[in-house]
Amino acid sequence: MDSLPQIREVIVVEGRDDQAALARAVQAYSIATHGFGITEETLQLIAKAYEQQGIILFTDPDFSGQRIRERLTRLFPEAKQAWLTRSEAEKDGDIGIENASPEAIRQALAKAVRNEAQKDQPPKEPPITGQELFALGLSGRADSMERRQQAGRLLGIGGGNTNRFLKKLNSFQITRKELADACRATEETTK
Repeated sequence: MDSLPQIREVIVVEGRDDQAALARAVQAYSIATHGFGITEETLQLIAKAYEQQGIILFTDPDFSGQRIRERLTRLFPEAKQAWLTRSEAEKDGDIGIENASPEAIRQALAKAVRNEAQKDQPPKEPPITGQELFALGLSGRADSMERRQQAGRLLGIGGGNTNRFLKKLNSFQITRKELADACRATEETTK
């Protein structure tokens, strides 16, 4: 068996099962928040990792995971972000990173690195607008939510409602070409 890819940053997940899933996919140190009630001791450990080698926030694609991610992003704004879609993280009605395949976990973490590399660059173009999302079918259609999920998975930023998705596109400096390519690929997979 090939050795697992090594991740330099500390990966912040929600629980022990998520840590076990990471261990099957990559070599990395991880910290579990144990849900939304993160202890002061855990926050200090995350802060130390953030300052020393950087962190990747990798929470479940559900409401609780999003709330934890938002809280930690406020505290650690330079943290990298890794995302799984609900379908990648769901098994028998349970949603969590622990349900994802090792390959899906590796892909999400690889895309987090790509997104961070773009962060320090000046914006390539004006921000993408809501009207552009509508024109691409990412809002205003019955299947827009599914289209955002698929495009977000391809772009490595996850899905979300229209406003959250738009904010992610612009925060990660996704170009119009990257977005159009992801939408085109989404169209091809739904044919």
